[in-house]
Formats: sequence, structure tokens, C-alpha cells
Amino acid sequence: MQKHTIKRAAAGVISVMMTFSVLAACSGTPQAGQTGADGTSTGEKKSPVTLKVEIFDRGSAPAGQSATNNYWTKWMQDNFGTPNNIKIEYVPVPRSQEVQKLNVLMASGGDAPDIVFTYDSNLVYKYVQQGGLADLGPVLDEHGPNLKAFLGEETLAYGKFDGVQYAIPARRVSLGKYASFIRQDWLDALNLPVPQTTEEVYNTLKAFKEKDPGNVGKDLIPLGFALAPASYEPIIWPFIKSDLSEEETYTLRMQLGSRDYPILTPGHKEAIQFLNKLYNEGLISPDFALDKDKKKMNQDVMNGKVGLFSEDSVNPLLSNPGVARVLQTNVPGAKLKPVDPFAGADGKHWKPQYIPAGMYIMVPKSSKRVVEAVKYLDFMAQKDNYFTIFNGDEGKNHKMENGIPVLLDNQETKDKMFIGGDFMIISNGQDLGDAQKNDLLSVVYLAPEFIEDGKLARKISMTDTVPMVRFPKPIQAEVKYGSSLLDKYHELLVKSVLAKPEDFDKTYEQMLSDFMNSGGREIAEERKAAYQAMKK
Repeated sequence: MQKHTIKRAAAGVISVMMTFSVLAACSGTPQAGQTGADGTSTGEKKSPVTLKVEIFDRGSAPAGQSATNNYWTKWMQDNFGTPNNIKIEYVPVPRSQEVQKLNVLMASGGDAPDIVFTYDSNLVYKYVQQGGLADLGPVLDEHGPNLKAFLGEETLAYGKFDGVQYAIPARRVSLGKYASFIRQDWLDALNLPVPQTTEEVYNTLKAFKEKDPGNVGKDLIPLGFALAPASYEPIIWPFIKSDLSEEETYTLRMQLGSRDYPILTPGHKEAIQFLNKLYNEGLISPDFALDKDKKKMNQDVMNGKVGLFSEDSVNPLLSNPGVARVLQTNVPGAKLKPVDPFAGADGKHWKPQYIPAGMYIMVPKSSKRVVEAVKYLDFMAQKDNYFTIFNGDEGKNHKMENGIPVLLDNQETKDKMFIGGDFMIISNGQDLGDAQKNDLLSVVYLAPEFIEDGKLARKISMTDTVPMVRFPKPIQAEVKYGSSLLDKYHELLVKSVLAKPEDFDKTYEQMLSDFMNSGGREIAEERKAAYQAMKK
């Protein structure tokens, strides 16, 4: 009897619940968890998911802003994050420590940002081999139509390893890297011509030191120099023999990080010895070994201490950090002139150039936000968003001249655009879809008084350039030893340059031997084998 009573009671409860559900459905009142006619959730709003994005921190943010809290981080949250129920969290990485910091982030597993990047293709392949990266191909096909159209197959191919799209390479608009800058007012004061060869550079630096045309005194630095590629590559490469066979070109270099280093190539030792000579004669920055981010060198230039230096193309002419303009403010009458002074025995001003791909953007395999990451990048690739991030608002931050956006010289624009290039991670440089416009754009955003110098610096950066060599497959030994050997290379450079002249040969050979014993020999042997296999 008791069992029948319980059954009748349960049946009554079920009947009431069914009646309630029918009434709710008939009344048109949606219940939690149901979906409305427009396909959106009609229940309680889900909590936003968090998308973590790496961003370079150059320490150049205006007061009140930072690399992770500025106009563009807020703009991206408002225009992409919030409409997609995504909270964007930016993770700062110092530009000069990007590889070391990225390794730490990737080793942290689930704590790594969902979007990370590097310029080092060997490092990417290392993560591939460790199983640390997500396959982006299928997600890119489904959620990245704008991104795919913007990058194109040629650029995307650089991000494929073992046939899988493990990275999304940024598009490199300009392939030019370096230009040098000299104090034209110092040359004029000494009635000297612009040096055209490395030997003439030496004589000019000697004249700067001995005659001190800028009345600098004991702090005079004839050649500004830092432990950075922009300082040493324009000097080293003209020493490298240019009449090498194809096999020597492929096998006597090593790719360390994102660059080819001609460490075994004839002429390399002579280049380092030239730097040793400059150091021992007091002609270059005495503390260069401590200046990996070029901040000290640029500060010395701005304070009027430096006669000649090399940099990334038009960088000294930019409004931030404003090297040329601050120099003119600090030293009335100072004039920086773009020059291409370093040349070897063949008269060529050899210098490296970029590959068509820029940084490699990746998503760790541990990330649960692969779709959101690709959507983030695809949002950037949409034409209007791409243009806005690079140029700000028309009338406030830029004006259009013959189809080219020209940044306005006002404080709002300076405060807003300080991070635009680093924020737009899918593109190294702005692409207007027209080569001629791109050339003009590369200098038009400079202050009017620097535009002609900017054109010259761009031209210099593309003169006598040396492309990287690329094997069909990554060199395993470079993947294994690349990062540590780059530190070894810098150690070789520093100790060899600082050595007394009579100790140079011994120091250089010791450091080279240490370099080769630390993985360099394996790289050299594998490159030889890879070249022979490539030619079969």
C-alpha cells in the first residue's frame, strides 16, 4: 500500500513539472539554457573567457600608459573582446629578452599566453619537436579568412613545419634593415667628406677623436656601438668575402636566432679584429658590452657625444624615441645624415636583409583559446581595423594625402601611436596594397624635416643586401644549440674586441674553439650534409 502511495505522489510531481514546462513554452518565456530565435543564448550570460596575448615592452610608454595598458589595448577590448565575450589580458615581454622570456613562459605550461611570438624560426621548430604548439591550419581555414587573404600563401609557408601550420608569420612589408648616421656638422667643421669605405671610416673616426669638432671633451665617442645586430652587422658583413661558391655560402654560415652569422666565412676574423682596433684606440663606445638594447648608445647620440653609428633603417628619425629631434634640441646646429660608409675590398656595402616573413606567431598546445586567438588575429587583418591601428583617427591622428595616411605632429598622436607597430603583430610595417604607396608611406610619417633623410636611409637599407639562405628543412643542430650559441657568439665578440691587440689572435681562436665545441661543429657538419642532400 505504501509503495502505491509513493508512485501516485511521484506521478503527480511529474505531471505538475510537465504542465509548467508546456505553459512556459506556450507563453514564449525562454528558460535558462535555452536558445532564442536569433541563435544567441537566452539564459544567464556566460562569464567571459580570458585570452592572454604577449606584447613587446620597450620601456617607451608615455606617462600614464604602459605596454599593457594604453589606448590600443583598451580599443581592442572594446571593439573585439567585449563583443565576443572575451577578456583580453596582455603579457609584457622586454624586447631585448624576448627569447629568454618566451622560453620561461612556454615552460610554464598552462600559464603561457595564448598568443606568443618570436623572430627565431629555429626556436619555433624546437617547440614543434617538443609537441608544444597547436596546429593552426584547420582553425585558420574556419576562422581566419581575412588573415589568410592578407598574408597570402608565400608568407604562410614560412610558418609550416613538417607540413603543418604551427605558426602564423607576420607579413614583412619592407626587407631593408640597416642604415648608418653621421654628424654632418662635425664633417663640415673639419672640412671632411662623407666616408665611403671602411678604411675612410677609420680615418674619420680618428679625426673626430683628435680634433673634437663638437667640443664634447672626454665623453666623446667617435663610433656609437652596442651589443646589438644593428651595430655590428653593418661593420662585419663588408669584410666577408663575396666571391664564395654556393656551397660555401650555405655551409660557412650558421643561423642563430633569426639571423645568419658568417662566423666560419673568410673575413669574419678580420672584421672582429677591426673592432678590436677601434676599441683599443678609444674610438667606440667603451661600455658597449652592457648595452644590448641600444638605449645607452641612443642616449649618447641624443646628448651629442657620438659622431657615427648604425641603426635599424629610419629609427633615429622617428618621433619615438626621437633621437634626431632630441639631438637637435640638446645641441643646436647638430645634423645627422644617413650614410652607407662601410665597404670591403670589392667596394660593396654588404648588409643583411629581412626575409619576407616577420615574427612567428604561435599558440601553445596547452591553450584552450586557439579559436579565440585566430579570431583575434583575423580581426586585426580586417581592412578597416588594420588601417585604424596603424594610423589612428583621421583628423585627429592622421590626414590623407594622395591616398597615403600622414600622421599628424601633435601630442595626442604621439601618446596614442607609441606602440602601434608592436601592437599590430600580423604585419611588420604597414601595407597599403601598392608598392609605390608603401615606399612613400615608409617616410611620410616622419616629421617634414626628416622625410628626405628617411628616403635616403630606406634606400641605403636596400643597397648591397645579403639574403638569408634557407634549407628545405630546419637544421636540427641549429634548433638544438641556436639560442645558447648566440650567447657564445656575443661572448666571442665581446672578449675578442676587448682583448689587447697582442692578445687578439689567441683570444679569438680560443673563443672560436669554445663556440665550435659547444655545438658549432655539429651545425657546420649538418649544414654540409644538408647542402649535399639538397643538390642531389
